[in-house]
Amino acid sequence: MPLLKSWVASANDANHPFPLNNLPYGVFSVDGDDPRCGVAIGDLILDMQTAEEAGLVQLSDAPLFDVPYWNDVMEEGPAVWAALRERLTALLAEGAAEKDKVKPHLVAQADAELHMPFAVSEYTDFYAGKNHAFNVGTMFRGPENALPPNWLHIPIGYNGRASSVVVSGTDVRRPWGQLKGANDDKPRWAPCARFDIELEMGAIVGTPSDGPITVQEADDHIFGYVLLNDWSARDIQAWEYQPLGPFQAKAAATSISPWIVTKPALEPFRCSTPEREVELLEHLKDCGPMLYDIDLEVTMAPTGREATTIVRTNYKEMYYSAAQQLAHHTTSGCPMNAGDLLGSGTISGPVKESRGSLLELSWGGKEPLTLDTGEERSFIADGDTLTLKGAAKGDGYTIGFGDCTGTVLPALEDPYAR
Repeated sequence: MPLLKSWVASANDANHPFPLNNLPYGVFSVDGDDPRCGVAIGDLILDMQTAEEAGLVQLSDAPLFDVPYWNDVMEEGPAVWAALRERLTALLAEGAAEKDKVKPHLVAQADAELHMPFAVSEYTDFYAGKNHAFNVGTMFRGPENALPPNWLHIPIGYNGRASSVVVSGTDVRRPWGQLKGANDDKPRWAPCARFDIELEMGAIVGTPSDGPITVQEADDHIFGYVLLNDWSARDIQAWEYQPLGPFQAKAAATSISPWIVTKPALEPFRCSTPEREVELLEHLKDCGPMLYDIDLEVTMAPTGREATTIVRTNYKEMYYSAAQQLAHHTTSGCPMNAGDLLGSGTISGPVKESRGSLLELSWGGKEPLTLDTGEERSFIADGDTLTLKGAAKGDGYTIGFGDCTGTVLPALEDPYAR
């Protein structure tokens, strides 16, 4: 599909992340006004609340855009999702008859503050990138036992904290926790010393379900995608994770990008999961291309210094798709809700510079990275800003998500000191 031309000139730049082909959904405010739903087009935002009030968008008998989240639209279902995209395209396309009516409802992105684009109902994080799982397993168990016995059969995951999912630009506080080194005879209470990121994609469930669904149904239920940073306290995790897995090590924060990129925008970039080493059971088998060709990168910037790109990889490196993850999630009869967020798991490629976490990049701290500033990092230092970026490159256009950024603040004073 080539670039779709818009009367918003900035949307026609081949390198701009928000062309007419994209039309991602977010929530914004200007000058302290109440947050409201918006759609990015070029360097502008279409105010969906005022556009609906003016009668430019009418999708339901009741208002859909008088709330600061996109969950109400999700709950309307795929037919309304398609109608909305068709209407937005008609309003913003080159030569649109209603151009002059739309103009008053456009706001400059430079003047806007971005907020959480949806209310997160539940959050589940997966461990579904094979390169990442192999790397981490090799560090702790050796290459011959790197993958757990179940890994090639099911997408492994854990239930995380919806309450600590935050939008890009939100600072992240270094957590305290119980730490126990290999040579310690007992655990100690201290701030995390091995704070890390995980480069992921997040899939947003739009259609609820109450019982098992197929992989194809799961794909149809996904509303859109965001970039996702699963902040991880590796030293807390090392002590707590056996036998039940991550808990407080993953609870401090999960950052997401501010714009929901919908499935139709990503449709031209579909690609297949890798060849299976073990045949999956019938309910998890691939039913077509379910991944997307999305270039991803991570930059790290110490306080007041230039950023260094530390990771370059691609979403197509995943072993399990979001549709397979969602289908597996439902197999027990677990209900899924509009607004559920599924983290893909760390997206690492086959070479060192494509590893999606500092744990892998520094090989557990044994091989520190040297930044362009000359500073070394094994894990994140206070004041470091980590930024995730993602883009799918089309024929004369780019589909972007907006950056997913967070700056790490020092740990609080001991909250239990007496």
